[in-house]
Parts: sequence; C-alpha cells; structure tokens
Amino acid sequence: INARPDVVLVDELAHSNMQGSKHEKRWQDVLELLEAGINVISAVNIQHIESLHQQVLKVTGVDVSERVPDKVLQRADEVVNIDLTAEELINRLKEGKIYGPDKIATALNHFFRPEQILQLRELALKEVASQVERKVAREVPQSLTLRHERFMACISSNEQTARAVIRKTARLSHYYSCKWYVLYVQTDAESADRIGLARQRHLINNFKLATELGAEIIRVSSNSVAKSIAEVAGARGITTVCIGKPHLTLFKIILASNIFQALLNKLSKSDIDLIILS
Repeated sequence: INARPDVVLVDELAHSNMQGSKHEKRWQDVLELLEAGINVISAVNIQHIESLHQQVLKVTGVDVSERVPDKVLQRADEVVNIDLTAEELINRLKEGKIYGPDKIATALNHFFRPEQILQLRELALKEVASQVERKVAREVPQSLTLRHERFMACISSNEQTARAVIRKTARLSHYYSCKWYVLYVQTDAESADRIGLARQRHLINNFKLATELGAEIIRVSSNSVAKSIAEVAGARGITTVCIGKPHLTLFKIILASNIFQALLNKLSKSDIDLIILS
C-alpha cells in the first residue's frame, strides 16, 4: 500500500493467507487495497463463491471450505469468465499444470469428472451473466437497455389448467434461457378453509412441479388478482405474463371483478406482454 501501485495482482482470491499475515483471507487483503484506492486484478474459481456453496456441494459432493463472500464480487468493475472445456481442463490437470503429481489421480476421480466440470461451467456462465446484468442496470440508461426476457405463469388452484400453464411457460423460458416465476394469488375464495384437501394437495404438487422445472414460486394473498399480477410483474422485471384461457378460474376472477381491461392497460403501459395459453 505504501508503494501506491496503480494495479496489484492477487491470485487465488478465496485462499487463506499464511499464519501471521494481517488478514486471514486474501479477499480481505483485496478489500483493504480497494479502500486505499488501488486497483486489483484477481481470479477465483466458481466453487469458491459463498452463495453457490450448496449448489456446488450438490454437484460435486465436495464441501468447499475456502469461500468468498458475494459482496467482494459485487465490488468488481468487471467480471470475466475464463472458460475451458472439460477436456481442456482435464488435460491441464494431467499435465501437472493445476496440482502436483501426487494429487492428480484423486482429483480426476473426484472433483474433475467431466460431468461435474460441465455443471460448474454452467454455474460460472450464469454467475458472470448475472454480474453483467447488474452492471447494465447500474450504468446503462433504462431507455437504452436490451430487453431481458422473464416469464411469469399465473395459476389458480385448478389442477389441470395450472399444470398446463406451468409446463408451457417452462418451455418458453427454456427456449429463451431466462429466469421465470410462478405466481399464485390466493383470494378469500381459495383460502385453506374454503377449498378441499385434494385441491390443496394438487396446488402443492404444482408448486413442486414448477420448482423442478426451474421456477421461483411467488404466493400473494389478495382479492385484487389483476392488480397483484401487475404489481408483482413490475417488481420482478417480468417481460411476459402467461395465463390460461378465459374458462379458467383465474380468468373468471378477473372478469368478475371487471378489471381485466385494467390489467391489460397496466401491462401495456409497463411494456409487459400477455400470453393466453390454451
């Protein structure tokens, strides 16, 4: 710090420092350098990011102990993904460019299996895309930003129609490789004491299906269905709302309250599309 360099290279961001160092972790050194006004270039593997710990554990079976808080990455001006195919990474490992000879066989049989590397690559690409999206949101005027698709399926306790809307919205989101949600607006008419146990069970099963297909579930209690849809869509940055055909329970609620046109107006003003699924 006293030397006041323009840039400092700090490799292996997640690793621990030697005993007796000022800070326990290298990422803590980086934060101090940044506070001193010194630029830092560093590197970190995707398995070391704190918020991805459970996903990495599920994919690899390895409980990674050296982890970097997400707040450190959020301080970065730029996050760049250095991508390698599984074959390239395994070749580097076999050539001794990652570990010493005594660790290569163990690594190949555990952490560095091709199917695990592929899933870690996917996590890395998603993390970098998320960082870029946040940077765009901070630095690019909203009028100039590209539209990032986000779908929201709106369901009721009607089992079959809800399941159809969930599956079709899932296919749309997978086609666009984008985030998607399932919204359930619970009205007084659909409260737990007014619908049967079978219908409650079907609703829970549909939530489970949506989760398995990659959706985030949103539950809202309100008698103003259209207003709730518009509010949630705006808050979550939804680009397309997906609902069932007019004979569905959800549509009957909207039409009965005579605010279907209001829903269309609100969505159109927000540049949100409405898709009616059969």
